[in-house]
Amino acid sequence: MTLFDTVNKDIPAAMKARDKVRLETLRNIKKVFLEAKTAPGSDGELSDAAALKILQKLAKQGKESADTYTKAGRQDLADGELAQVKVIEEYLPKPLTEEEITAKVKEIIAQTGATSMKDMGKVMGIASKQMAGQADGGAISKIVRSILA
Repeated sequence: MTLFDTVNKDIPAAMKARDKVRLETLRNIKKVFLEAKTAPGSDGELSDAAALKILQKLAKQGKESADTYTKAGRQDLADGELAQVKVIEEYLPKPLTEEEITAKVKEIIAQTGATSMKDMGKVMGIASKQMAGQADGGAISKIVRSILA
């Protein structure tokens, strides 16, 4: 079952449970998925990889919004955003720890034979694909820099 189908299936369950936050979040996810499926240049399908990218983007936006609300003294709005982020994160794969990212990066560096910062692009390209949905690009970049430097 694809992520799109899973979200679709979970909407009626959220309705029955009368879980407003979950229902609103799932409807928003479905809306964004449908927009991606019908976007110009799209083949009408939404792969799980594309859906994961969308979910990561939504989670990141939610966290940034919550941070902005907190700085503005609106903790009530920040809590609402964080509740939605929590629902979105249920559909994302378990994030890798810093040690796991470091191990994978070292493995990739050994495979590619990278020796200096000149090879960072090559390493980042492979690492980003392999750890898509499991690690933030900034965290991967930081670790690659520290190893290659």
